[in-house]
Amino acid sequence: MEATLVNTNFKSEEYFINMGPQHPATHGVLRLLLTIDGEIIKKVEPDLGYIHRSIEKMCERDSYQQIVHLTDRMDYLSSHINNEAVCLVVENALEIEVPERVKVVRTILSELTRIASHCLWWGVMGMDVGALTTYFYGFRDREMINDIFEETCGARLTMNYNIPGGLMFDIHPNFVKRTKEFIAHFKTKLPEYDTLLTGNVIFQKRMKGVGLLSKEDAISFGASGPVGRGSGYSCDVRKHHPYSAYDKVTFNEALKTEGDSLARYQVRIQEMWESMSIIEQLIDNIPEGDHKVVTKVVIKLPKGEFYQRVETARGELGVYVISTGTKNPYRLKFRSPGFSNLSLLNHIAVGGKIGDLVASMATLDLVIPDIDR
Repeated sequence: MEATLVNTNFKSEEYFINMGPQHPATHGVLRLLLTIDGEIIKKVEPDLGYIHRSIEKMCERDSYQQIVHLTDRMDYLSSHINNEAVCLVVENALEIEVPERVKVVRTILSELTRIASHCLWWGVMGMDVGALTTYFYGFRDREMINDIFEETCGARLTMNYNIPGGLMFDIHPNFVKRTKEFIAHFKTKLPEYDTLLTGNVIFQKRMKGVGLLSKEDAISFGASGPVGRGSGYSCDVRKHHPYSAYDKVTFNEALKTEGDSLARYQVRIQEMWESMSIIEQLIDNIPEGDHKVVTKVVIKLPKGEFYQRVETARGELGVYVISTGTKNPYRLKFRSPGFSNLSLLNHIAVGGKIGDLVASMATLDLVIPDIDR
C-alpha cells in the first residue's frame, strides 16, 4: 500500500479511497484502490492476496483424486463443474470413456449448478443496487437446488460428487422427481425476476449504458461467460467444444451486443431459461448402467501436456496439466474466468461514478477464490 501511494502521480484535485474488503457489495475479500476526482473514477486497482491458498502449488503435491476436492474451494458456486473439469482432463489423458449415464447426470447437475449460481448472483445484483427483496427470492429458489444436491451427494456447496472415471455413487431415487419439481416451480418464479427487477425503471437507469465493454475489448481482455456474451462475443464452451452430454441437447447461446451492465444481466437471465431446457431434454432420458468405471487406486497420467476446458457459471475454466508420469502433476495451472473478467474492471469503470462501479462489478459476478486461488 505504501509503495502504491508513493508511486501514484496524483493531481491536486484527486484523492484515493479504499473499497472493501468488508461487504458483499465488494464481493467478499476483494480490495479495490480507487483514484477519484469527486465522484468520478480515474483509476481502479484490484489488490489481491487476501484469500490466496496456493491451490495450484498444492496440486503438485496431491494425487489426481485429491486434486478434484481442491477445485470446488476455488469457485464454490460452480463446484460441481470445477470438479468435472479435473475429472475430464484425467479421463482424456488416460483415454477413459465414462458410461453414458455419467455424462447425462454430470450435465444435469452442471446446469442445476449454473441456475443456482445465477440465482445467487441475481439476488446479490439487486442488493448491490439497493433492491434487498431480490436477495430473498434468489435464495428461495437456490435452496431447492441445494436440497437436491444434499440428497444426491450429501453436500450443499462443495459437492465432491465427480471422481475420475465417473460419479462417487449413483443418483438418489428421488433425483428425477425432485429435479422435475424444481423445473416446474422455477418456470413460474423466473418471470417474477423480470417483474420485480428487470423492468424496473430505476434499475434500468442504473444498468443501461453503464460499464460499457466492446466485443473487441472483451476478446482482448480474455473475457468469457456471460461477460463476453453480453458484448456479442460467442464463447460458450458448451457450444464450441462440447463435453459430457452437451452434444446431445439443443440450446441457444445467450448473446447480447450492447456490452453494458444491462446486457450482461439479460444474458444470465436467458441462460437460466436455456439451462432449464437442457435439463428437461435429459431428465427423462438418463441411461441405465454403471455410474463409474473401475480405475486404478493410484492414477498416473502418461508423460505429456493435457488441457480441458468447461463452461462454469462465470465463463471458461481451463485446466492445464504437465505430467512426468508420476501420481501427481509436475505443474497444474487453472485458467479461471474470474481472473480475466476482473482484469477489465478498470477499463469499464474509468469515467463513471462510484455507484456505477458497484453495479458494473456486480455484472462481472466475481467469486474471489476463483481469482485469488
